[in-house]
Amino acid sequence: MSHQQKRVKTALRISFFISFLSLAVKGAAYLLTDSITAMSDAIESVVHVIAVGFVLYGFTISQKPADDDHLYGHERIEFLSVGVEGVVIILAGFTIMFMAVQNVITGFELQNLADGVVLVAAAGIINLFLGLYVRKVGREENSVIAMSNGKHVLTDVYTSMGVVVTLGLIYLTGWKYLDIIISFAIGIYIIKEGFVLIRYSVKGIMDERNPDVHSAIHNVLMNDLPDGVKGWHQLRHRSSGQTTWIELHLIFESGITLQKAHNLATTTERKLIDALRGDAVVTIHLEPEEPHDEIHRVLKGANKNRPLDDFI
Repeated sequence: MSHQQKRVKTALRISFFISFLSLAVKGAAYLLTDSITAMSDAIESVVHVIAVGFVLYGFTISQKPADDDHLYGHERIEFLSVGVEGVVIILAGFTIMFMAVQNVITGFELQNLADGVVLVAAAGIINLFLGLYVRKVGREENSVIAMSNGKHVLTDVYTSMGVVVTLGLIYLTGWKYLDIIISFAIGIYIIKEGFVLIRYSVKGIMDERNPDVHSAIHNVLMNDLPDGVKGWHQLRHRSSGQTTWIELHLIFESGITLQKAHNLATTTERKLIDALRGDAVVTIHLEPEEPHDEIHRVLKGANKNRPLDDFI
């Protein structure tokens, strides 16, 4: 495991263990106050414990090298981890909203609000520093899984801020139904954040183009091709974890030797690798300077009678 990977794993481990401390503090705040708003914050911490545990497991799996059954490695599990985290967050949001409605129906009383404010504020401060740290590591090490976890922790901070304000206002005004209103709003907000994570997961699983990666690759191909390379086409690329997979066709001047064409392709490959963060695996198809359709006439009717461009 590289230094970068060890750093990400350390950040996720710290997030996992601190989440138990945050859960204990928020659970105590709920038990003291009987507030659904405080309970919603505690549920968010339960979600975080479950989610970061799965994320840590997913990251560990993603670092395994390719094998006979997984020729492209295991990094794509990171997208699944992010998706599962989103699903768990959504379930937590619906649970909070259900409890709020139940309290409206059955009635409720609040108590020890000042103590609850102090406990929730303390948990929020802890999570603020944690979230900023994990997100920073994710950005510096280009780790999708760490960035999503850091964002989740910061989402927890926002809900804690809402709880502190709500309990403070109830303490000052005595209007206890504000507890129901804010807890319902927190539930909706949490659900929205869960869908954001799921959307990100689906985009990764469906190999949606990463605009930053595409820009870096396109810049090399448009401005930094070695002499002897006449052009390119059929570019495809996808990213998973720390690795970007790139495929393209390079067109070489007529009469070039296979050895020289291979050397120029290798130079282009190196330029593409250097242009990207993380690892890159580049596959280049060599073509002479001739009409493309003529070169690929032998492929006509292949790929279940679909044109080659349908796959690009």
